Amino acid sequence: MDARALKEGIIPGRLDAEDLNEGFKDLHAPLTEHEAFVAADRCYFCHDAPCITACPTEIDIPLFIRQIATDTPEAAAKTILTQNILGGMCARVCPTETLCEEACVREAAEGEPVQIGRLQRHATDTLMAQGVHPFSRAAPTGKTVAVVGAGPAGLACAHRLAMNGHDVVVFDARPKAGGLNEYGIAAYKTTEDFAAREVDWLLQIGGIEIRNEIALGRDVEMADLQADHDAVFLGMGLGGVNSLSTPGEEKTGVLDAVNFIADLRQTADLATLPVGRDVVVIGGGMTAVDAAVQSKLLGALNVTLVYRRGRDRMNASVWEQDLAAAKGVRIITNASPVAVHGNGMVREIEFEFTDDSLEPTGETFRLAADQVFKAIGQTLIGDNLPDLEGRKIAVTGPGRTSVPGVWAGGDCAVGGDDLTVSAVAEGRDAAEDIHAALTRA
Repeated sequence: MDARALKEGIIPGRLDAEDLNEGFKDLHAPLTEHEAFVAADRCYFCHDAPCITACPTEIDIPLFIRQIATDTPEAAAKTILTQNILGGMCARVCPTETLCEEACVREAAEGEPVQIGRLQRHATDTLMAQGVHPFSRAAPTGKTVAVVGAGPAGLACAHRLAMNGHDVVVFDARPKAGGLNEYGIAAYKTTEDFAAREVDWLLQIGGIEIRNEIALGRDVEMADLQADHDAVFLGMGLGGVNSLSTPGEEKTGVLDAVNFIADLRQTADLATLPVGRDVVVIGGGMTAVDAAVQSKLLGALNVTLVYRRGRDRMNASVWEQDLAAAKGVRIITNASPVAVHGNGMVREIEFEFTDDSLEPTGETFRLAADQVFKAIGQTLIGDNLPDLEGRKIAVTGPGRTSVPGVWAGGDCAVGGDDLTVSAVAEGRDAAEDIHAALTRA
């Protein structure tokens, strides 16, 4: 570690360019052609494949792996993309270790599954490198659909609607399309500006217009969308961040993890991004792990992730937890924050241990901290929305809301589980239902 990493305070440039490049390189290198053949050869091509059921988008995994094995990766890519138009990103960021690969027969028999995620990336990368878009639009229907949110759910919905001949206008609050894929995923999981390149590739279908920096409720109202379009799909995700609700939370240095990750993803030179010497991340999901690991990769000396429940209750997979530990992140469980200490700027954060039912034990401890990241969940922001169930939009069937002509999917809707692949499935299925409703005689 560079000697500057010993400096106090939140500063940029703790590591030199070589260390930063090494830390933020592609987490999983792409398979070579030979490696892909070897990996594909391990598949049993099960007739009743459990990996298909385990995939939220129900990709025919044995078929696409067989297509790779027979040296037709472009055909494999179309098999994947027919079900999951963001299959390239999902191959990079999906927790395959708890989805398709956990269900793999090889995993059950040998403890080593077929490398489904890496094979999926091999196929989709091969096709995208050719600049080929394998789908075309149906005859125009004369119908227009408004999609709110250019994240995975919105993009999947827009693409399927465009394929079916509808014209789509996508409204997104941020300067760039991509949503979670562009702003919310660790940089080492999706390198070389892949999220933006995938969006550009997806838009080759035609019939989709993206209008950036237009937020629902700020720049456009629900009533206007309903009046100007034949249907509306809400896929704007969750824009708010939950509060710690502890004394001292307002101190300088207490930040939202989602904003930290977004800033990191949009920073051209990582050496200009400030990071603390002693970083504490509060939360147990993927965002918490991504914030913790990237803080360490930026040169933070001490990084501690604290979660209120046990490790078996963390939303981050065991694989992700192990990755954090391997990068030098300390994980403390069964502890909740009770106070942030410091004179204007955070210096320590105090926690109290909890039992399995989250009841406080009375035993407290403090961690030195000059930077604290909150990763304790996000909340839905917006007025005049369809009926809510809890803190998300209530839906039935393939995304139908309480308002006729309005559908919803992804993290903003009930059932969303913060996974890119699930959001894609919900956007795709809502699009098919919208299409059926718009073309019904």
